[in-house]
Amino acid sequence: MAYAHVTGWGMAVPEKVMTNDDLAKIVETNDAWIRERTGIAERRIAAKGQTTASLATEAAINALRVAKLPPNELDLIIVATSSPEHLFPSTASLVQDRIGADHAGAFDLSAACTGFIYALSMASQSIRAGAIKSALIIGSETLSRLVNWNDRTTCILFGDGAGAFVLQASENPGGVLSSVLRSDGSGGDLLNIPAGGSAKPASQATIDAGQHFIHMNGNEVFRFATRVMAAASKEAMDKANLNVEDVALIVPHQANLRIIQAAARGLKLPMERFMVNIDRYGNTSTASIPIAVCEAVEEGLLTRGDNSVLVGFGAGLTWGSLALQWTGPFEQAEPIRMRRYTRFAWLRSLMRRIWRRIEGLFWGRRG
Repeated sequence: MAYAHVTGWGMAVPEKVMTNDDLAKIVETNDAWIRERTGIAERRIAAKGQTTASLATEAAINALRVAKLPPNELDLIIVATSSPEHLFPSTASLVQDRIGADHAGAFDLSAACTGFIYALSMASQSIRAGAIKSALIIGSETLSRLVNWNDRTTCILFGDGAGAFVLQASENPGGVLSSVLRSDGSGGDLLNIPAGGSAKPASQATIDAGQHFIHMNGNEVFRFATRVMAAASKEAMDKANLNVEDVALIVPHQANLRIIQAAARGLKLPMERFMVNIDRYGNTSTASIPIAVCEAVEEGLLTRGDNSVLVGFGAGLTWGSLALQWTGPFEQAEPIRMRRYTRFAWLRSLMRRIWRRIEGLFWGRRG
């Protein structure tokens, strides 16, 4: 039987930092108010030219470098995002082209802030079924482009960034141990972007009404999150035959510090057993869990053989959790030079575009 191991991880965040004091110059708020209610001190904001795909590509390259896996050996790329580059083509296809993963299938997954857990679960099941041997899972967001900067209930919360995992098959037990995926569409109106889809196509009226921005019923979402976070974490542990004492670190979705504290109380665990970095990044939606994992590894909070639980919630309503035994790169893997692969990918992409242009001219004349 094949097991799906996390062998690479990487993150990418914009350089621009927006502090609470910066926000106080835009909307009626202050640093103390934001910290008390959310735990957020600052967030990253994408620069002009930075997009969901460019951040995803950077995180992917970093993860592949850690895994020592050439992009052309990838079988699958999934990008979980709530702020895709386009409705179509998928952001995952753009990443596939930019990194030179010419043997990989690619698609986007939409499950809001729970999306990374959904994607990780789907890819791990594909590996365990024997359908693929490797996958690149990315959570990437530029939510700063979807918030109303005049609405202090939402603009204070969100930030931009990306995180990525490489999954690889191995006969050695470990890696992804269990997953729990849940949804309750009856709460779909509690956190949404009302317009821009087929129900409300973009029009002057939807633009004037601000329906292309994030809308949220904060109190209802808070109550929902505090109900499901601890329960979902415990369910993933039970499915993996783990006790709370067996888990070295819980990595929750970084949406609100008070929600994380409620989960800690529900599991009867000290906050030291939870990875928290919301103070520096805010809510990066699908990217929050992989970014937190990357920093946990860097800080020595996750090492080879440690058990961890990833847990999140988001619009949909969705929620999910995943039990994971940390592995790291396979010992036999050789270091790779990612710059060589990305340069070749750029050249190959250019040549294919030129060839399609020539082919179009040829068939146009024949027509």
